[in-house]
Amino acid sequence: MNKHLQQLIDLAKVDKEIDAFEPQIEEANYNYEAALAKTQSIQSDIENLGTEIKEEELKKAKNELHLAELSQKLEDNTRKSAEVKTEREMKSLQLEEEIAKEQVTFANEEIARLEKIIASKREQVAAAEESLSELNASLESVKADVDAKLEAINQERQEVFVAKEKLLGTVNQKGLAFYQKIRRWAKNTTVVPVEEQACMGCHMLISDKTYADVIKGEDITTCPHCGRILYIQVNNEE
Repeated sequence: MNKHLQQLIDLAKVDKEIDAFEPQIEEANYNYEAALAKTQSIQSDIENLGTEIKEEELKKAKNELHLAELSQKLEDNTRKSAEVKTEREMKSLQLEEEIAKEQVTFANEEIARLEKIIASKREQVAAAEESLSELNASLESVKADVDAKLEAINQERQEVFVAKEKLLGTVNQKGLAFYQKIRRWAKNTTVVPVEEQACMGCHMLISDKTYADVIKGEDITTCPHCGRILYIQVNNEE
């Protein structure tokens, strides 16, 4: 096999190994990121509940103020009733008192309803804060585990990078430029084997002449359909 072709095959294998580290890193980070996202979600829920509690407390305060105004009005009516001189004035005061009493009843009911809502939301906050505390405690352990995995992956990846640098020092520069040009779009299928006279990149059949050139391996041969670099995979090749 052409020496330069073999170098590109070896380089393609190393690049594939390097790219394979990315999903390993993503998988290692997944548990920590998921736990972190959950803590952020709980924190957001607590903040939202806090805002809702303030809104309900404001409604309650308004009703309590209204209740105080109604109580004062009823006291004023009681005082005025002793001073009325006509039946018409008496009926007017009685009507005002009835309306005020109905409003007092409604205000008390509304205050009671709001107090239940506030109590319920405070219970939700307490439960969320407890969950957040437990999650934060486990987060440190998850982070330590992830860091250990990432350290092992990075060490292994560094060894592959060193192997690539060593290989790049021997690769023909013209062939390397050609390889890199194809890799921009073909990624890890830049160099592919031929099986049953078909390119394993695009899975199209190649002509007898192209196939013969690939078998000889004297020059770098590309697929006439997709442009990938072709080679024949030997039996002892992984």
